Amino acid sequence: MSLDRTVMTYLLDDLEAHDLVTRKPDPRDRRTRQVLLTDTGRTRLNEVRQKIATAEAKLLVDLDEHDNLQLRTLLARVARTAQADTTATDANC
Repeated sequence: MSLDRTVMTYLLDDLEAHDLVTRKPDPRDRRTRQVLLTDTGRTRLNEVRQKIATAEAKLLVDLDEHDNLQLRTLLARVARTAQADTTATDANC
């Protein structure tokens, strides 16, 4: 995810404080932790996914199937480039 460990810890702390995730020791390697969705987190994730789907449907209503696919393909390429740039920048720090 290209996040600093400290930032990740704070993010997980906040998610855990809101009962969205829980951290448990990994039974295969007790030095690591598993991050698991809680029931509250799963419910909230489904709510957010539904809201995103509704917003996308409204925004993309004027696009036909071909244009919709093309837009998503182009956005995925842009996202991959941005991710590669972030990863390269992090590696150089």
